[in-house]
Amino acid sequence: MTFLTFPESKLRSFTEQVFLKMGCPETDAQLAADVLLRSDLRGIDSHGVARLVGYVRLWEKKRINATPNVRVVHETATTAAVDGDAGLGLVVAPFAMKVAIEKAKTYGTGWVSVKNSNHFGIAGYHALLATEHDMIGISMTNASPLVAPTYANERLLGTNPMCYAFPAGKYPPVVVDMATSAAANGKLEIAQRAKQPIPEGWAQDKDGRPSTDPDQLKAGGSLLPLGGDKAHGSHKGYGLGATVDILSAVLSGANYGPWVPPFVAFLEPPADPVGEGIGHFFGAMRVDGFRPAADFKHHLDNWIETFRNARPVDPAQPVIIPGAPETEFEHERKLHGIPLIDAVVNDLNVLAEKLGVKKL
Repeated sequence: MTFLTFPESKLRSFTEQVFLKMGCPETDAQLAADVLLRSDLRGIDSHGVARLVGYVRLWEKKRINATPNVRVVHETATTAAVDGDAGLGLVVAPFAMKVAIEKAKTYGTGWVSVKNSNHFGIAGYHALLATEHDMIGISMTNASPLVAPTYANERLLGTNPMCYAFPAGKYPPVVVDMATSAAANGKLEIAQRAKQPIPEGWAQDKDGRPSTDPDQLKAGGSLLPLGGDKAHGSHKGYGLGATVDILSAVLSGANYGPWVPPFVAFLEPPADPVGEGIGHFFGAMRVDGFRPAADFKHHLDNWIETFRNARPVDPAQPVIIPGAPETEFEHERKLHGIPLIDAVVNDLNVLAEKLGVKKL
């Protein structure tokens, strides 16, 4: 596996140009590119520019509206429902999160459900928007059905990520950003490109047997909930995934469970939808709605230091603060560039030639 490294500015310009070729307004193209580049900067390579080809394919299939009328369709003082008009989730999600933030500024909390959207990138991008206002941010989305519930041999849930972001004082925010499956599908895609096996506990084959083959989903297998199997707590991962699905879709009017449209363009959405598009859910809570923000951030700094200094099992591996590895990646990659595997670069250059964009 070979890596090529690119400056953030070059990848950002390339990505913006692709979204402009799709017909996105300039501000939407810039925002969508920012969401993807933030993923790459934070070391979440599975959700960065490697996904760009997938968005273009969905647009070509007319499943993404490049010029959506994203709007609030129902609201109360502290809640709202947003219709994404089949737009890029990379654009719809920040819109909805900002609605939640504005409500929280006035009323202490804001909660927004979204229907009729698409894949929204990393959940952490949207939750972190709230921390800029001394708020706790919550972000989640349902996704294509690739995950079998505990004891099942049928794909009924997505990887359904959830994120909680907490503003600190002298330290970066604490960010708990995770799939509710044992692994995100993007990690299997990376393993496929690298021709490497996946860890046991990530997937099962079409007969329900554990598998380390990253191509298992193409052969009728399924991803497993967080925990892998019942003995290791997969029922808890299943419960978390179900919670995301219900809040994101059953609450908003989006498709849920096996009716969620697939991210891959070569598969058609179910012919009998129960809602519109995929769904998201966002929350923003003002810290000073509970205690003075300075007090909270001082004590969260203390929490960070306490856990970071916990006695490790192996001195070579200190205890990790949620979000800290991503912050370190972001610092490093802003300075030295973003590495992409050669297969991703090849895919992007084929896309560039197709759309008339300058190659990387």
